[in-house]
Amino acid sequence: MELVALQMTATDHWPTNQATIGRLLAQLPSQRPLLVLLPENAVVFGCRDAVLNNAETLNEGPIQAQFSQWAQEYGIWLVVGSMPTRIANSERFYASCLVYNEQGLQVSHYHKLHLFDVEVADAQGSYRESDTFAPGDELSLIDSPFGRLGLSICYDLRFPQLYSALREGGAEILLVPAAFTRVTGQAHWLPLLQARAIENQCYVVAAGLYGETGARQTWGHSVIIDPWGEIKACLPTGEGLVFSPVDSTQLAAIRRQMPVAQHARLSAVWRK
Repeated sequence: MELVALQMTATDHWPTNQATIGRLLAQLPSQRPLLVLLPENAVVFGCRDAVLNNAETLNEGPIQAQFSQWAQEYGIWLVVGSMPTRIANSERFYASCLVYNEQGLQVSHYHKLHLFDVEVADAQGSYRESDTFAPGDELSLIDSPFGRLGLSICYDLRFPQLYSALREGGAEILLVPAAFTRVTGQAHWLPLLQARAIENQCYVVAAGLYGETGARQTWGHSVIIDPWGEIKACLPTGEGLVFSPVDSTQLAAIRRQMPVAQHARLSAVWRK
């Protein structure tokens, strides 16, 4: 069983991104089963008009049909890091992670919980995702041939309580599609990912955008990390694939030898 993170440079033009994804999927290794994670904003990366023009109702539309076709054609579990989906009676959208099984069925989805409204010392300067997107309000776990998958998106990575909840729900593989900025990525990307792997004793698969799109500079460094925090594969720059097998025996051994989930005493109260 192989885990794959796909790294790409995205634009505000879906046909261009579609061609890039198709070219990289054609380079997949032959072994199956295979789980492939695409980055955040793999469908469209740009202004509100680009989002508006490419948003679809969940489980409907030609973009989602393309992902379903790819999953079926290649016989893979395909996780779309995020794409904009419509919200009834709202001018905002969800940033939605979509999961397709090898038959091309959309078997799960997750709407990004934490929105990136921050100031960053880069060419973009100010980020206000909440101007365009609304936050989700549900966690998402899905059983798969690779183990139980816990879904998240980019800025979620800074909120360890989310991953603790996914671990409590049985997560074994944490998926982190992202478009981390170059500034924040250089400072925090790998340390945060390794921390989430170590503290939750899970595999972490993180697929990042790379390169420059307008003023946006993204960090790349797509990576797969094992439950001991060891980096199994990483692609610092450029477009391509990183992959690593899942070792369920190692995961079970780590959890058995150091049962941190059973040792947690979060019911303790503050002394008055």
